[in-house]
Amino acid sequence: MNETTVCEERAPADSPRSNPAAAPSCDPVACRYCGIYTLCLPLGLKRADQSLLDRVVRRKAVFKRGQLFFRPGKRFDYIYAIRSGSVKSYICTGDGRTQITGFHIAGELLGLSALASRQYTCEAKALETTTVCMVDAARFEGLARETPSLQYQMLTIMSQQIRHDEELMLLLGKRTAEEKLAGYLIGLSKRYASRHYSATEFHLSMSRGDIGNYLGIAEETVCRIMGRFREENLITTHRRQIRLNDISRLSALAPE
Repeated sequence: MNETTVCEERAPADSPRSNPAAAPSCDPVACRYCGIYTLCLPLGLKRADQSLLDRVVRRKAVFKRGQLFFRPGKRFDYIYAIRSGSVKSYICTGDGRTQITGFHIAGELLGLSALASRQYTCEAKALETTTVCMVDAARFEGLARETPSLQYQMLTIMSQQIRHDEELMLLLGKRTAEEKLAGYLIGLSKRYASRHYSATEFHLSMSRGDIGNYLGIAEETVCRIMGRFREENLITTHRRQIRLNDISRLSALAPE
């Protein structure tokens, strides 16, 4: 794994961005909105960015666009807390096809699925310059055995991931392509909002082809529906930037 120079942080760690679409992609999520923050709290730390006693969290690494975090079958060494940027995870089938299994944004954790098997079960690649805190898996488990409240926090995080997977199954169920895409955009909006970023303007780092792969619809269909959403003023796009102009109408297109 190659480590490069850390991006300059243009805002204090405690100052969330109100408009990430206009901000550089390397601006980090505030520590208290990061997925790893709840793991710092049981240790009695006053500030999450003091790290897990410096024994567990290695702050920080930078991955360039296209750089791999891990491959299937590789030893489970780290949990990655994404501070900025975004990552896609995917599985390559025996016949050479690729199935995207997730998109991961700032504040979320990457690699948790390897906890059981002790090996990574998929491939993960940076979609843009991405900064992460790397949580040493072995040292974290040792610390968790000494700190029961840490185990509870990890269960809470895993429960949230299960809930996300349930929502994804619902999204990919018996829905039209339009409902899937609207639901996907609303889901992203909620995820950004939960990290105290803008819920209406953000960087759509994944390609139209990747979105189609993830949702089980053709790339051409994604482009056509996005065009229709623009014509109806539901969204505004400029390259990879997107603004949701009418969240209420988009939500109505993706009934729960």
